[in-house]
This record gives sequence, C-alpha cells and structure tokens, in this order.
Amino acid sequence: MKTTRVALIQMSCEADTEKNLDKAVARVTEAANAGANLVCLPELFRAQYFCQREDHALFGIAESIPGPSTDRLSQVAKEHGIVIIASLFERRAPGLYHNTAVTLEKDGSIADVYRKMHIPDDPLYYEKFYFTPGDLGFKALASSAGNIGTLVCWDQWYPEGARVTALKGAETLFFPTAIGWHPSEKAEFGEAQYDAWRTTQRAHAISNGVWVCAVNRVGHEQGDVIVNGELLHGPEGAGLEFWGGSFIADPFGRIIAQASHDKEEILYADIDSKLVEITRQHWPFLRDRRIDAYEGVTKRFLLA
Repeated sequence: MKTTRVALIQMSCEADTEKNLDKAVARVTEAANAGANLVCLPELFRAQYFCQREDHALFGIAESIPGPSTDRLSQVAKEHGIVIIASLFERRAPGLYHNTAVTLEKDGSIADVYRKMHIPDDPLYYEKFYFTPGDLGFKALASSAGNIGTLVCWDQWYPEGARVTALKGAETLFFPTAIGWHPSEKAEFGEAQYDAWRTTQRAHAISNGVWVCAVNRVGHEQGDVIVNGELLHGPEGAGLEFWGGSFIADPFGRIIAQASHDKEEILYADIDSKLVEITRQHWPFLRDRRIDAYEGVTKRFLLA
C-alpha cells in the first residue's frame, strides 16, 4: 500500500528515430527529476506513425528486445530508480514483428514484455501489414512502483483485455496510444470520437476498480520516417492529427489529470493503491460477476 507518482509523456514525433529517442530520454529524465516513480511513453514513440501506408522498407526501423531503445532507457531507469514503460516496434525474428510494450524496472532490468493483442486495419492505420498479434496474453506485473498492466492502443477498446489484466492483479492499467483524427472528419466527428475513446477507458476503470492511464502522442503527421539514412515520405493526403488528450482516471472513473489536444506535456498524478480496495468494497463488481454464465464471450458470435 503506497502512493506512486505517475508521469505520462505526451510528445510529438519527427522523421528521425534517433531524435525521437533523445527526446523521450530527456522527457523521462525530466519526469524523474520531478519525482515520478513510473513513467509511460506513447505508442511507437521512436517514429512518426508509419502505419499510414504499407511499405516493406519500414521494417528497417524495427529493433530487437533487448536493443537500442531498451539499452538507453534502462540506463535512465537505473540512474533515477524509476520504472519505465516503452512501446516499441519489435523485430522478434526475420519476418516476425510485433507492436510491443516493455517495462523496465528501477534497476534497469527488463521486467516484462507485452505484445499488442488486437491489431487494427483501418484507413491510415494499416497495422496488420506490420505486426503479428501478440502471443503472450494479457499480463500483470508486481513492479516496484505497484501492480500494473499494460495494453496498447487498439486494445483499449476491448473490455475483455482490461478485465483479464485486472483479474491477474493489475491495479493500474497503462494504455500507450497513437490515435488521431482524419482531418476531413474532425469537424463532424472529432469531438464524438475523442469522447468515445475517453469514455470506454473510464468504463474500464469503473468496472474493474482500477486506475487507468492513457498516453497519446500529439501533432500532425504524414508518416515520414528516416530508414538507413534515407527519408521515406508518408502517403500523399491530409495525414493524421493526433489528438493528444492523455488522461488519468481513478478507480471510480473520475478524471484527475488531463492533457491538451495540441501541446507536448508531461502529465502527472499521485496514484494511491488503497483507493482500489476502497472502491471495490463499495462497488463490488468483481464479487458479483456470474463466472458460471460467461461462456459465450469466448465465441466469435452467438447467432447462427
């Protein structure tokens, strides 16, 4: 039972992956100096969101785990005695790649690896071309900064993932994210899309009695990426406007910290693990689950 100071790094990304890593290291260090015990970076922070098109050359920015990013961030974790969650484009083996979140302990070691389970395939979000669905399942980690679980972006829409992660002991759920507006849709649908995104994650907090930390990137991107010294431009068109809006919700779903839609920020909150038990005592959803009646949830669809 203790309080953990959490920091979410809402950042913009550029074409140069090394500069993005340098920025991430600087922001994590800033958060540590401000007293953070656990710092989470946004999804695939080392590059602009490259999944806006299908291009085999972009596999060139994938990296092994352990690898360059974990090496740099492990040094920061050890130097400052903090836990870091970092989302990476993992090269697991030739031709086998994942969208992976790594948790680094305060001694610099790799404490956990989670591979994104739900992989989207939508206009400008062509992730199925790049990523193999995760095969490690949903996980919880008893870290030095508390009992945590990490899911990644598209995972955040699925109550099953949040539920299983909470049932495995996670008291705080982290959602590294890269989500934004199609500029042509923003005026008509933008407010509702953001509200749906935030609402579904607040619902995870309420129904499971857990803290929820969602961290997004910010800024307009075409998906430009430097690969082996060559600048590869993203597809022609309007690109994506990443909506930021990172937030932290308590186990009752209340927003206790909220970032802007258009600025780089470090979002802080002090998370008290005691509130998980107090909330679950008053709202005993886990107690009243009908585990004898949920067989259908493992089926694709129940109508013939």
